[in-house]
Amino acid sequence: MRLIFALPFAAIALMTSGIISGLKAPEVSHVPFGVTAGGEAVERYTLRNRHGTEVSVLTYGAILDAVRVRDRRGRFDNVVLDLADLKAHEARANFSAVVGRFANRISGGGFVLDGQRVVLDPRGGTVAHGGRPGFSGHVWTAQPCQPLGCRSVTLSYVSPDGENGFPGTMLVSVTYSLSDDDTLTLDYRATTDKATVINLTNHAYFNLAGATSGSTDGQYLQLRADAITTLSDKKLPTGAFRRVDGTPFDFRKPALIGEQIVKADPQLKIGGGFDHNFVLTKPAQAALSVAARAWDPLSGRTLELKTTEPGLQLFTGNGFNGMLKGRAGNRIWPRDGYALETQHFPDSPNRPEFPSTVLRPGEAFHSVTSIRFGTAKTLKEAFPN
Repeated sequence: MRLIFALPFAAIALMTSGIISGLKAPEVSHVPFGVTAGGEAVERYTLRNRHGTEVSVLTYGAILDAVRVRDRRGRFDNVVLDLADLKAHEARANFSAVVGRFANRISGGGFVLDGQRVVLDPRGGTVAHGGRPGFSGHVWTAQPCQPLGCRSVTLSYVSPDGENGFPGTMLVSVTYSLSDDDTLTLDYRATTDKATVINLTNHAYFNLAGATSGSTDGQYLQLRADAITTLSDKKLPTGAFRRVDGTPFDFRKPALIGEQIVKADPQLKIGGGFDHNFVLTKPAQAALSVAARAWDPLSGRTLELKTTEPGLQLFTGNGFNGMLKGRAGNRIWPRDGYALETQHFPDSPNRPEFPSTVLRPGEAFHSVTSIRFGTAKTLKEAFPN
C-alpha cells in the first residue's frame, strides 16, 4: 500500500523552482554538538537560504558558530572566528555568545535601583558581561521555525531571580533568522517580574577574509559614530564623550583597521587596541539604522550592520595570544577578528546621564541587529556613502 501526501501548490512551486534554477531549498537543520561538563546535551542548528549561505548557532550560550558566505569569486568560507569544540567554549566564556544579563562592564560591584543597592560582587569589583556564568554559560532551549522554507531558530533562557545578583526572573530569547539577500537578523526580547537592568549583545568576531586567514589589519571599517565613551585606566566610562575628530577612533570615513590601531593615543593604550563603545549617530532613537560597514579587499566580502541600539563596542581581540585554536587548528592572535557588539553604553546603571537600561514588570525589552553580507570590487562600491 502506498501513502500519498498532498503538498500545497506553493511548496511544489518552491521545490520545482529550486530544481530548475539549481538553487538549494532553504531549510533549518540540527545535529548534536556534544555534552557539557554538567551533562547537558548541546545542539548545533544551521539555517540555509536558497543561495547556499549558511548560519550555524549553538544552544550553548546561543553562540553564533559560523556564517558561511560567498566571496566575489563565488567561494564560500566562514567569516566568524570559531573554537575547536564545546569544551573550548566552556573554558572561554562569552566567545561568539549572547552575553547578559548586562553586556560589557558594571563598576563598583553593583548599582542603585529605585533607592536600593543591588550587589553583584560583594568585593566591589568590576562585573563584566553579567558575571560568571553569564547567559553565555548556559544551554538555551531551541525552537526552530515551522513553515516550509523558513530559516530561523529562537533560543530561549530563563534567568532566575537573583542570578549573579540581578533582581527579577527574566525570560529572554534571541531569534536568529537568515533571508535570501544574505541578511542575518538577531531579534532579542525579554520580560521580567521585578525591576532590573538589561543589556544584551552578541560577542562574535568577524573576519571577512575567512576565519583561518589571520590578521584583519587589511580590512576597511566604517562606523556611524561621532564620539566614544571615554575610558578610565580601569576600562570604565568616565562619563565623558570624546569626539572622534582627529583621533584613531574616526571611522566615519572608511579606514584600515591596521592603520588606525597603531596610532599613538592614550585611549588605545588603555584598551590595548580597540575596546571602546562608540556613540552611534542615529536618525531617531531606537531606529534600525546603519551603524557599521566593513570590506575585505582580497575576498571582496562586505558587511553592513544595522541596529536599534545606541552604542557599538569595537573590540579587536587584544588579549588573544595564540593559545586558543579554531576548528581548523589555526591559532588565534590579536586582530584575527573584530567584534561589533551592538549595545547600550557600559556601566549605564551607574551613569544616569547614559540611556537607561532599566526594565520593569509589564514592559518588554526588544532589540534588533541585522547584518547583511555581500561583495564589492572597489572601496566606493563597498561604502556607497
